[in-house]
Amino acid sequence: MASLQRIALCLWFDSQAEDAAHFYVSIFKNSSIGTIARYGKSGFEHHHKPEGSVMTVAFTLDGQEFLALNGGPVFKFNESVSLMVRCGTQDEIDYYWERLGAGGDPNAQVCGWLKDKFGLSWQIVPADMEAMMGGDPAKANRAIAAVMEMRKLDMAAIRHACNSG
Repeated sequence: MASLQRIALCLWFDSQAEDAAHFYVSIFKNSSIGTIARYGKSGFEHHHKPEGSVMTVAFTLDGQEFLALNGGPVFKFNESVSLMVRCGTQDEIDYYWERLGAGGDPNAQVCGWLKDKFGLSWQIVPADMEAMMGGDPAKANRAIAAVMEMRKLDMAAIRHACNSG
């Protein structure tokens, strides 16, 4: 019997839940689309969605479960929530940065953060970023200073800044 992932993230879209789920699944390995639920006649007075249109899409990204909801234009993504992708190599950073950033807002690309074409914020970071930022204060300050000058993160430059002191 598969174990239950107790906490999963629900992402609210206007009407792009299925497109977004397919987009994200195309980028991450070990990913898939699960159940797609559709709006029925019930509740139309609340949701105003046509019968048969997509309500939710369950999907998995690299083993992590998500739910995309077509909830209408009431809520929009903002930078207060982002998904962090921890990368072991610069090639991984480049890969995720290029694919997730495609069609997104180039003005929202700063310090390893980007917004995708659906407005969702992502952080594309070295896997050891938290260790670099939380260790020796002088090293952390040098690493932070380097990150603040970047759009897409350069692992070698951050590590060099962190260790050059």
